[in-house]
Amino acid sequence: MTISIGIIGAGQFAAQFAKLFKLHPGVERVLVTDVIAERAEHLSALEELDGTVADFEAMLASDVDAVAIFTQRWTHGPLVVQALKAGKHVYSAVPMAISEEEIAAIIETVRETKLTYMMGETSYYNPATIYARNMLDEGKFGRVFYSEGDYVHDMDLGFYEAYQYSGGKDWKKTASYPPMLYPTHSVGGVLGALPAHAVSVSCIGVKDQREDGVFDKDVSMFDNDFSNASALFELSDGGAMRINEMRRVGYPSHLRESRFRFFGTEASFEQLAHVSVWQDKEEVHDVSEQLEATTTKSADDPSLAHVAPALRSAFTSGHAPIHDVERLPVEFHGVPSGHEGSHHFLVDDFVTAACNGTLPGVNAWTAARFTLPGIVAHRSALGGGERLQVPDFGDAPASL
Repeated sequence: MTISIGIIGAGQFAAQFAKLFKLHPGVERVLVTDVIAERAEHLSALEELDGTVADFEAMLASDVDAVAIFTQRWTHGPLVVQALKAGKHVYSAVPMAISEEEIAAIIETVRETKLTYMMGETSYYNPATIYARNMLDEGKFGRVFYSEGDYVHDMDLGFYEAYQYSGGKDWKKTASYPPMLYPTHSVGGVLGALPAHAVSVSCIGVKDQREDGVFDKDVSMFDNDFSNASALFELSDGGAMRINEMRRVGYPSHLRESRFRFFGTEASFEQLAHVSVWQDKEEVHDVSEQLEATTTKSADDPSLAHVAPALRSAFTSGHAPIHDVERLPVEFHGVPSGHEGSHHFLVDDFVTAACNGTLPGVNAWTAARFTLPGIVAHRSALGGGERLQVPDFGDAPASL
């Protein structure tokens, strides 16, 4: 079986995924639409897609089997529900949604329609997360009682250009997007390895001091002045998880924008920008080579001309030795797989699930556990760090 896919949004992030969907042997046709028609036409020509469609509603009225949503991050929830109700399988960029109500609506609609929903969380296939998942399965950690996930992406390293590209003349209104409402690159890397979920949180929001009109409550459409936030979560297994979401930080996020640590009773794992180590009670083992994704494409490649220079490294990496590349379609060989090698696996997961009627790894229930903790953490930060319960929608069913 094969499927056809409609790309919703032809911005900076959509191009490589459009390429991969087009290459995948399970996809027979790829269309694209964007609110700026010229961008859709450019992407269709650049990646040799199968044409453009006037708008989102027209795409839902078309005969495509699935849609892949790459719109502004706060718009995903309602678009996902609308697409599922129109009979389309849905791949969504992160985050899943920005409220508990939107998440509940997606899960309920997936139950009703029995269609495939997947959130494309890159950290699920981050080499560090895979490594921790493997070591946990082998019992090497003992009991993991404390873990950390950091998304350290400074505004100066690509986000100004990205928001200007997507937000137009009013881009500062949207560039103030609350850090904890974009939590999945940190939360997903931890909970993508641990068999646990968040049950409570206390979060501190750090108010911005740059005074450049970003993270300014008088300008922000989100009434937000937090540029950084740190949250401590209690997990369902009795352990603790600390999450940092940072937008003003002296850190080379173009080298590694998500980093993780896991501490167990028998061993631990830690990351820095260039170094990853496994530590037991006797030795420190440098495992960096296992987790380092190769570079397959120059960041100066003309096909990345539409991407802000500081963001291009996210689109140019290959795989790390720890990645199971044998499971991927041969059509992907030699094609860049961005965000430390994750893009190939995300596309293959979605297409395989949609074609076979199976649940992908980052299904609606898993996506909720990666997203909702941040939503509640932001609420905690607004309340001065008040400890709040994190609701849970349960484990994913065995099948739909």
